[in-house]
Amino acid sequence: MYEDILRDIRQRCRKAMNGVASTSMRKRGMAYKVNFGLSIQQIKDLSTRYEPNAELAETLWKEDTRELKILATLLYPIDDFTVETANNWIASIHNQEIREQLSLNLLQNLPFANKLALESSNNEDEDIRTTGYWLLARLFLIKKLEKQSAEALHSVWNDVTSDNMFLRNAALLALKNIGRQSKEEADAILTKLSIYKDDSDLIKQEAYNSLAFEFEYYFDE
Repeated sequence: MYEDILRDIRQRCRKAMNGVASTSMRKRGMAYKVNFGLSIQQIKDLSTRYEPNAELAETLWKEDTRELKILATLLYPIDDFTVETANNWIASIHNQEIREQLSLNLLQNLPFANKLALESSNNEDEDIRTTGYWLLARLFLIKKLEKQSAEALHSVWNDVTSDNMFLRNAALLALKNIGRQSKEEADAILTKLSIYKDDSDLIKQEAYNSLAFEFEYYFDE
């Protein structure tokens, strides 16, 4: 049904292809079946050529092509993006770039974003939790989340010391934003993680030190 549009998008991506950028991304672990290497701004400019449409966005999302997946997050009408669709898309995320683009372009703007972030942060799947933490942090940054307790994130205390770098960084980012709510919340987080303060495991020690430095700087301003 959307073959002509897909063909047009691919042709435009091919003409703008940046092989150096594509190779660089691949070396940094951004694995896609097809990656034309377009910048995010180029993809945003490309999205203005097409009318937002849920079915088109679903079609683009199913393609393992970097530019098409990002276009999907730009062309899906917010009002049509349901809880079910959000959960399905989150479950299918396969790298950090797509996680960030989905959160920025769609998830943070949803009327149920807060609930989605909390539920995702408590999911059993590590990749889904990573997206949940990332979305929580985004909601704090755009001031759509006014209050959130770290105690509501059941796995965050282990996730901040995970061997999975993306999960660990997302959990730390979520705790940093939660701690900024108040000195009391920050102190509670540091108390919980104080067992790692002098740990021989550098990842655990870094989890405590990173948050201690963040809160000291933030509340001493």
